Amino acid sequence: MRKAIKSPDSMTFLEHLDDLRKRLFYSFLAVVIAVIPAWLFHKQLYDILAVPVTKYLPEGKTLAFTSLTAPFMLYIKVSFLAAILFSSPFVFIQLWYFISPGLYKRERKSVLPFVFFSSLFFITGAVFAYFIVFPFAVRFFLSIAEGFDPVITVDQYFTLALKVILGISIVFELPTLVYFLSKFGIITSKLMTKYFKYSVLVIFIIAAVITPTPDPITQSIVAFPMLGLYGFSILIALIVERKKRKKTKEEEEEEEPAG
Repeated sequence: MRKAIKSPDSMTFLEHLDDLRKRLFYSFLAVVIAVIPAWLFHKQLYDILAVPVTKYLPEGKTLAFTSLTAPFMLYIKVSFLAAILFSSPFVFIQLWYFISPGLYKRERKSVLPFVFFSSLFFITGAVFAYFIVFPFAVRFFLSIAEGFDPVITVDQYFTLALKVILGISIVFELPTLVYFLSKFGIITSKLMTKYFKYSVLVIFIIAAVITPTPDPITQSIVAFPMLGLYGFSILIALIVERKKRKKTKEEEEEEEPAG
């Protein structure tokens, strides 16, 4: 006879809130701790972050600042950005610990795949934004500003970089999200395929929000990989569904009486 599966742990609403507070605190603490080594290399990190714009500026031009504290605040922000990227695996572990009480015992064993793929797609999104989207956007802006003397402040540049890098990193979490939603039966590949045309519209709206330029070319550079991720997510959901059907069939066969 097949063993009964233990149901998810029951937690009260206040217990969930307390657990959420704890996970947020641990995540914030991890980022703060990661800021310390990042601060030791804040100038090198800034130089790396500034490459997409400095390589297109006229010779002898650099980023400017309009307040005395701007460079100091910039280095702090750059250190925090690096800390978020470096500590993302720990943050995803805390996210898993928060949602795990609502999962079955067998589902909780997926912690390592969840943390690995969440971190992988998050970092991949940051790399894609830094090497592809951001340089193209900077080049576009500077190309239409020919004949003017560019005075780009560090505050403006970092705000733009933060929006693009973190925005695309979060969007790249779609395959991981779909995997677990399909595993828990919340969405299906059929449902995602049915609403594909609406998803295209939503994806281009998100791309327009994330990208710093209003031109369709830059938006397409972000949107088409997102469409690829959506298609990949449909494939992931399909694979999960087939595995679930196969497992259900095997369990039913085990329950059938011999004879």
